Amino acid sequence: MATPPRKQAGAASLEEAGGLLPGQPERVADHLNNRIFFRLFQVANTLQKQAVKELGVTTVQWAVLGALSDPRPTSGMSVGTLADFLVVSRQNLDGVLKRLERDGLVERVTGPADKRARMVRLTREGFAFWTDLRERIFQFYDQAMAGFKFDDRVALAHYLNEMLRDLTKVRLEQPRRERKKAKRRP
Repeated sequence: MATPPRKQAGAASLEEAGGLLPGQPERVADHLNNRIFFRLFQVANTLQKQAVKELGVTTVQWAVLGALSDPRPTSGMSVGTLADFLVVSRQNLDGVLKRLERDGLVERVTGPADKRARMVRLTREGFAFWTDLRERIFQFYDQAMAGFKFDDRVALAHYLNEMLRDLTKVRLEQPRRERKKAKRRP
């Protein structure tokens, strides 16, 4: 009697992936997509938790410091440009910038061409902090990606870029369901 072929490590059947439902084989992709997006949610939350625990910064602080660490734009970066680059709202970014300003890591200055424009840049202390943090970030990356071969990392980066591109194109035909707002107590 022949033994069934072994599955590759990490491979799952459609049933195990939450796919096949009785009488609804067309829903396999929906269930697989749900698992992918839920896993992305878990990865993002774990990254946030581990960044605070191991590095002492949130992922948004980490991203802001990294984006501002490029010394080429010596005048800094506008808040709008930084928000767009990081794919966060200006409101959320403003709170992060206030905390980083309080800690003396960033400063807001007037723009060189337009004195009404506000630019954000790292302070001298911010550059020193980033230099130290960056070495720890590289260790963080090495440990987090230890199970991936180089080619796997290239493929993952490619597919995440593709997913990000496609996410920006999502346009649902149905109207968004409005949530009922709870009445606030005075």
